[in-house]
Amino acid sequence: MDKVVFIAMSGARENMLAQQTHANNLANVSTTGFKTDLAQARSMQVFGEGLPSRVYAMTERPATDTTTGTFIQTGRTLDVAIDGGGWLAVIGADGKEAYTQSGELQLNAANQLVTGSGLPVMGNGGIPIAIPAAEQVDIGSDGTITIRPLGESAAELAVVDRIKLVKLDEQSIYKGVDGLMHVDGGLPQPPDLALKLRSGYLESSNVNAVNELASIISLSRQFEMNIKMMKTAEDNSTAAAKILQLS
Repeated sequence: MDKVVFIAMSGARENMLAQQTHANNLANVSTTGFKTDLAQARSMQVFGEGLPSRVYAMTERPATDTTTGTFIQTGRTLDVAIDGGGWLAVIGADGKEAYTQSGELQLNAANQLVTGSGLPVMGNGGIPIAIPAAEQVDIGSDGTITIRPLGESAAELAVVDRIKLVKLDEQSIYKGVDGLMHVDGGLPQPPDLALKLRSGYLESSNVNAVNELASIISLSRQFEMNIKMMKTAEDNSTAAAKILQLS
């Protein structure tokens, strides 16, 4: 049997997966610190009887565009953006260290510093940052957290901790299903003391909505083409069966 049906099916499958990726990118066009996901597939030869003259599509490990988005000034003291392409270290839902550039920070009911999605932010000591009750909380350009304790004068300041900022090797990181960046092997990364923060700013998503929409339209046309190939293969098979019946 000709392998054209399998080849068209594999192509249609990859088109569907790629459309899901681009649709997710569009849905996160306004998500703080979101990084564009890249759909990847490559051609693989079909081996079997005869020469490997046909190819099918095979999914590769998804990639992520880690380029920096636009910095948006908010004026909020707990909003931070990272200069130089660094990452905030947080505790993921699985209890392991993970990384994000979503700097919309806040304090939870336990006075822990957390991300907008509620993940604890890590300090340089490797533990979540807890901030005592304070009149004011400030985050310095080096990630140092300074507070003015309750009832104290403006001159009475105390250093609580320093946000853990890391520089990641793009060859060894990947985005998990939780939307956070992870490192191959899962080992905690050392802090990079040279990285700087901008307090009162947020980094926007790096999604290009026009490119994503154009990609979805192109993939939709490719999907239709693969479906037509499958229909053509069915018609050819039916015609061949009729010829065999007549013979």
